[in-house]
This record gives sequence, C-alpha cells and structure tokens, in this order.
Amino acid sequence: MNPAMPVAFAPQINAHFSGKFEVELKYRLLDRDAFFAVLQTRNPEVMLEDNLEHDCYFDLASHSLISEHKSLCIREMQPSGIMLWIVKGPEKDRCEAVNITDATKAKSMLHTLGYECVLEIKKRRSIYFLGKFHLTLDHLDGLGDFAELAIMTDDEALMPEFEAQLVQLATELGLCEAQRELLSYRQLSQALKTNGLKNDAAPR
Repeated sequence: MNPAMPVAFAPQINAHFSGKFEVELKYRLLDRDAFFAVLQTRNPEVMLEDNLEHDCYFDLASHSLISEHKSLCIREMQPSGIMLWIVKGPEKDRCEAVNITDATKAKSMLHTLGYECVLEIKKRRSIYFLGKFHLTLDHLDGLGDFAELAIMTDDEALMPEFEAQLVQLATELGLCEAQRELLSYRQLSQALKTNGLKNDAAPR
C-alpha cells in the first residue's frame, strides 16, 4: 500500500482491487450532478474524491504492445499520492495493477528498456465503494463525464454473474444501455487526438 494512503484504507483497497480480471461497465453521464445525487442516496463509502490522475502509456517503437492488445501504464494520482503500474490485456478483461513508490524511477527504467510514453491521459476522478463493487466518477477534458462500475476477481467463471449484477446496479443508479461506452479512455483519447490533428490539417 502506498504510504500516502491512510492505513485504514488498506483492507478495503486490497479487497476491491485484487484480482487478475476486471469486470467493468462504463457509462457516459448526461447530467453529472443528477447522477451524483442519486449515488449519494446509496451512502457510498468514499475512497477519494477529485483526484487528478496522470496516465502515461508506454510502448516500443514497433508498437508491439498495442499490436498484441496489451497496455502498460504508469499512473500518478494527486493529492492522494497513489502511484500505480498497470498492465492490461491481451484478453479484454485482463487487468493487473500494483502500487509503486517512485513513478519517476519506474518511467526511467522503462526508457532504459526502450519504451517511450506514446500517450498521456489526464482526468479528474472520484472513487467510491458500493458493497463489493467500486465506482469511479470521471471527467476528461474534451470527452466529458463518465461513471465506471467495476469489480476485480481471480475467478474468471464469476465474470458473467458479476456483469449481470453490475448491469442491475447501473439500472438502480439511473443509467441505461444507451449511455454505455464500449471504448476505453485510451481509445477515446486517441480518437480525439486523431480527429484534432485532422481538423488542424484541414484547409481553412
């Protein structure tokens, strides 16, 4: 556990973010304030609120990770001081993360191995616990507001059951299928960046 986090949080965080697989549903929020009001009626446990997250995604010049449907990310969170090494893929739901104590050193080590930061994403994030599930409330400039409902597990057989439970929870929170976002923040950010470059290159 990162020493910047209160000791009292350690059991909850270990329980919520332990596992090789992540079952996650992402929804675009039409009205962030209205959704937050509904969320508060469930009396969620607060892990942290309004942290600024800075994600650096690394890959080799050959783009071998992205071509293999894998991602490697170093995440820094402030003011909580949490720093994470996150690896996803190659399966869609495969996700593992570990706390680190020196993001600068981790990035330097990756550069030494030939990796470069190929994409940076910044977001404002709050994290809440709803029973065994965790919910993140996110804002990304240029992309808008999102809610992610998720649970980690080592038991792949439980994933369909957890997904059904998350769909039910989302419905209870006023979210509908039309709001589902199937792309990752990385995919959305890359699309935004690509479209921005195309617009900049277009005749004026």
